Amino acid sequence: MPKTVLSAVLLVLACLLVPLGALSTWAKHEIGDRDGYVATMAPLASDDAVRTAVAEEVSGAVMKEIDAGPLQGTVEAFVHDAVRSFTETAAYRTAWDAANRAAHDAVQSALNDDTNGEVVIDLAPITEQIKRQLSDDGVPLASKIPVRHTEITILQSQDLGQLRQCFHALQVAGVWPAVAAALLAVAGVLLATRRRRAVVATALGAALAAAVLVAAVAIGRALTLDDLPSDVSRDAAGAVYDALTASLRTAAWVLVGVGLLVALGAWLLPRLRRLR
Repeated sequence: MPKTVLSAVLLVLACLLVPLGALSTWAKHEIGDRDGYVATMAPLASDDAVRTAVAEEVSGAVMKEIDAGPLQGTVEAFVHDAVRSFTETAAYRTAWDAANRAAHDAVQSALNDDTNGEVVIDLAPITEQIKRQLSDDGVPLASKIPVRHTEITILQSQDLGQLRQCFHALQVAGVWPAVAAALLAVAGVLLATRRRRAVVATALGAALAAAVLVAAVAIGRALTLDDLPSDVSRDAAGAVYDALTASLRTAAWVLVGVGLLVALGAWLLPRLRRLR
């Protein structure tokens, strides 16, 4: 095989591996790692849509156990306000992190196994805190509220289908596709007859591949929200999706920018030399 053909093949493979490298690194270290997952989900404790969804779920579960007679509506509003106020406290953020740490194993199982259940965050620790607060405030029968599993859905695992196998493969691959992309790019440029042109083409190809990844993440968001059940908050689900894919989107945009800058620099360098 001529060197020029081999160079072209290596450079094309390098460009194709750019989005795969970003995806596999994200899947391994952002989703697969428990601490990384909890850190990613932690800012959602302050997200208004998520706090509203949590308040509605917890207050609804609590009110199923309280019979206040003609004052039911008043007590329900009080409970909802109490839950909403609790979502602004440090104790809530601690409970949120604990719930997400417990949910991580369920997320991994949904992405790697053939189970068809829902992936949920158990809000029981938050319900326990609310029970104590209501008891302290003198709400009737609050001390007798059973702390059952109150759940908020974050993933419909039955909708993943064949994506499970791809995601599992990405987690197994880890950072190696990104390493392979870099090595193939270097080898392809070294074998090229016109190396500057090869650098420009590779940088533009990598930028294009990363831009496709940005578009894929956006399309995935739209499809995910469109498939949500009617009783699931779209705003909260969108916030969760954005949090989970934030580092992936950032990495993709960085690759787009770096690719364009490298291509521009390689194209301008000989022209600047001639001007001098």
